[in-house]
Amino acid sequence: MKETVMPDKRSWGKPAIDPMNLRSMLMLDVAREMMISDTWTHKAVSVSMSNPENPEDAAVSFLGVNDPDGIVDVADGRLDIATLNPVVMLNMARLGTGPFPSPLDLATIAVIPHYDQLAFAVANRLGFESLADIAEAKYPLRVSVRGSLDVVTAMSIDVVLSTYGFSLADIVAWGGTVFYDQPMPNHPTRIGRLENGEIDAIFEEGTIIWANDVIAAGASILPIDDDHLATLIALGFRRGILDKATYPTLPGDIQTLDYSGWPIYCRIDASDKLVRQFCAGLERAKDRIVWQIGPENQPPLPLEQMTTDSPASPFDVPLHPAARAYWQEIGYPVKP
Repeated sequence: MKETVMPDKRSWGKPAIDPMNLRSMLMLDVAREMMISDTWTHKAVSVSMSNPENPEDAAVSFLGVNDPDGIVDVADGRLDIATLNPVVMLNMARLGTGPFPSPLDLATIAVIPHYDQLAFAVANRLGFESLADIAEAKYPLRVSVRGSLDVVTAMSIDVVLSTYGFSLADIVAWGGTVFYDQPMPNHPTRIGRLENGEIDAIFEEGTIIWANDVIAAGASILPIDDDHLATLIALGFRRGILDKATYPTLPGDIQTLDYSGWPIYCRIDASDKLVRQFCAGLERAKDRIVWQIGPENQPPLPLEQMTTDSPASPFDVPLHPAARAYWQEIGYPVKP
């Protein structure tokens, strides 16, 4: 029988991956592979890290899901670090506007670049030129919005509609229908239904994949007028533009609302040690972190773009002080 040779512990030194880490890493790696599989439905991921040498040391928890409840959980201390899409929802939480009744003490660690706009497309046959026209008519609109996997979009839409004096619930009360559709808006079950008259409107983000198709579907994107834009900016939004250069089928530039940025955030008083360790982890793993919608093979995480304000990474919620200090030490630009 062949003798089993055990490694000489005296030669281990201090391994980069020690026995304490191996089992946890296995679970994290397997969970990743399960999550990206088309045959596995459980996509929402949370991570809890505890100190096995000191059970009394409080665990830290991360949430990697686009869930507005995560904002409240971070603010209340049930979670430590989370992600979200877009920045405006986090900014409303900071300000205590929109769906948040009071300001929450939140801070940004970094913002993943993602340039996007929110758009309100309505069938031309209805004759509406603004959201105000819909409110005045109390029209029973048949409107498609994002489905259950992204409640943030419907919440954001309701904030916008509220400044015009109505809501998605009001549309239903007027005799209309709100379809919570999971596919992206360029899918035949959404833009196709708008074109063939099964629905009257699509209120949605992700404009880069569908705004150019609106005209062919017999609809127009309604602009956000200056007065309502000022109100929405006070609530936490930024001005957005659907420009004709990017969307050549549009009749011209259309004023709308920015929907950019995927913030990574925490409480403003989160532990400096935790935040610095998280930042350092981003820096060490930037070459292998998947950060864009698309294939698995991607360019490195662009941290140099994730620490300061840009069109794709709005910094309306200030950096955590420890994150600011760390990014400055690394040499990345930070928002003044």
